[in-house]
Amino acid sequence: MIAMKSLSICIVGPTAVGKTGVAVEIAKLLNGEVIGLDSRQIYRHLAIGTAQPTEKEQQGVPHHLYGIREPGDPISAGEYAHLVKEKIDEIEARGNLPIICGGSGLYFRALTKGIFNESTTDMHLREKLTKRLAKEGAEVLLAELEKVDPDYAEIVHPNNHKRLIRALEIFEMTGLPPTEHFRQQRENNPDDVQLFVAYLRPEMEWLDKRIVRRTDEIFALGWIDEVKKLLEKGYSKSTHPMDSLGYGEIMNYLDGKFDFDEIVAQINLKSRHYAKKQISWFNKERVNYVLQISTDEDSSKIPGYIEEMYHQTHV
Repeated sequence: MIAMKSLSICIVGPTAVGKTGVAVEIAKLLNGEVIGLDSRQIYRHLAIGTAQPTEKEQQGVPHHLYGIREPGDPISAGEYAHLVKEKIDEIEARGNLPIICGGSGLYFRALTKGIFNESTTDMHLREKLTKRLAKEGAEVLLAELEKVDPDYAEIVHPNNHKRLIRALEIFEMTGLPPTEHFRQQRENNPDDVQLFVAYLRPEMEWLDKRIVRRTDEIFALGWIDEVKKLLEKGYSKSTHPMDSLGYGEIMNYLDGKFDFDEIVAQINLKSRHYAKKQISWFNKERVNYVLQISTDEDSSKIPGYIEEMYHQTHV
């Protein structure tokens, strides 16, 4: 007889919506441990700019998959999903509740639906796409991806050349867009993770204010000094994940290309655009519970709502 997997909680939503705080409060209510599901927070030396939970924010709750990877050492969505599943098993073995928390749509999809598992790589095709990228630019290739797979294109940043090239490579090799592969790889393995997914969906007017406030807070924590230290270590704009939101703007500021107020405005604008893409992505995902947030009061009630709904589902 196959044992049923326990039901883990997964908190998803756009940047600055307050996922970390919600995850910590739920962990305190339900004896949980938090697992990161973020493509940037996994890296060391970028704790401030990627808003990795501080020791104070963690409130004594164990956190996993934050700051464990060196910059320049990329990780695929499939590998990340594997790490998350390993952490789930470890946490459950301790008798605690895994609480996954993040806003990376692709990593969430890899965890819930599987990832394209075709290991074959056409090096000639990849070389051709790489040359096209250098000659025509990322925006041209991204426009092609949008035509064949608009859902996937929503989460591929033009600076993420590796993911962009791989997506087009998959399409040209198989004739199917990456999203179609996800649909064909619905998990039906009894060893796969079972999730109760809560999606924090904010009103943009409320989120805009939080984005501005968080940007100010991150700068106050020493974001510019963090970038200076990364540059001193030998990392550059071309090092992944130095293409993360805000890092390029700060490097431009340090080079004298923009003044401080200009880069703050740029970061806030890009954060809003990124949040809208995340919202569009998660609006299309299957979740158990959608929580609309338009005020700080709404936000404060969320942990209790999720605890209640989780118990109803898990009974």
